[in-house]
Amino acid sequence: MTATTTDTVDPVNSVHPVHPGHAVHADNPVLRVAPAAPAEAAAHFRASLAFHADVSDVAAALAAGGDPGFVVLDSRSTESWDQGHIPGAVHLPTALVPEQAGELLDRSVPVVTYCWGPGCNGATRAALALAELGYQVKEMLGGFEYWAREGFPYETWEGRAQGTADPLTAPVDAADCGC
Repeated sequence: MTATTTDTVDPVNSVHPVHPGHAVHADNPVLRVAPAAPAEAAAHFRASLAFHADVSDVAAALAAGGDPGFVVLDSRSTESWDQGHIPGAVHLPTALVPEQAGELLDRSVPVVTYCWGPGCNGATRAALALAELGYQVKEMLGGFEYWAREGFPYETWEGRAQGTADPLTAPVDAADCGC
């Protein structure tokens, strides 16, 4: 059932105000809570880009040659690092950030953290620890999983490796995804 109300509280969920002319969609799980106003949405997504970078953008910046203007930090364990990591990344497990960041990182250079993948919050915890120490930091969305799934080269304890792009995560026959 769809109802339109004036500027009141959503009568179905009491979660988000309903603005004049906006419908309440009680039976629609996507629209049950109304989307944010465009200005609020723009502020949110602008802020999100200040906190996150995606795998393709990190790979493109690193592949461009020269100084990318940031350092990539792998926040996983030594065993995970040995299985595979981004070439040129700094290895600093999350738990060691407070005591070793000052020895390995320059506070004037932004840091991009990563861990295993979307199901792991190690990169988020490392980014938090770095921010609390005064570093500019972003988290790489997708982590090492998506780095490898998108077919970018990586290093292991045995040497350099590279898989083929997974067609569910990256274009197979295009230079970029067009995002």
